[in-house]
Amino acid sequence: MPYRLNPSYANQFYHIYNRGNNRENIFFESRNYLYFLQRLLEIFNNKIDLIAYCLMPNHYHLTVIPLNDGEIEKAMQKISTGYTRAINKSLNRTGHLFSGRYKSKLIPDDNYLIHLVRYIHLNPVRAGLVDRLEDWEFSSYRE
Repeated sequence: MPYRLNPSYANQFYHIYNRGNNRENIFFESRNYLYFLQRLLEIFNNKIDLIAYCLMPNHYHLTVIPLNDGEIEKAMQKISTGYTRAINKSLNRTGHLFSGRYKSKLIPDDNYLIHLVRYIHLNPVRAGLVDRLEDWEFSSYRE
């Protein structure tokens, strides 16, 4: 049976995440992180509020609020496809970059939201990439 996405609904919090194919990197240098974030903000503009994010070498986490029903599906398809094309072109590679479609989970309550944002921001520390949250450049922690 084909994989079906759960539809997104307006004004609800969602956790969106994905990782690299075979758990390989999806970001290879600083400009890749910056490009992904720039595209994310452009595509989300006036459609999805970005609450928290962390971009890690081989995966990403986002906390978002879509302003209209179905916005997450449209936006993430554009982001995933466009970013994969850009990386494949710049690295002279082909094939999948991500391990399938992004995952999206409705955040059920404020307590879960608080723990999720903490979890997202702690990712680089727990992975041993930095000692302090504020030292990871590709996170919303400092915002």
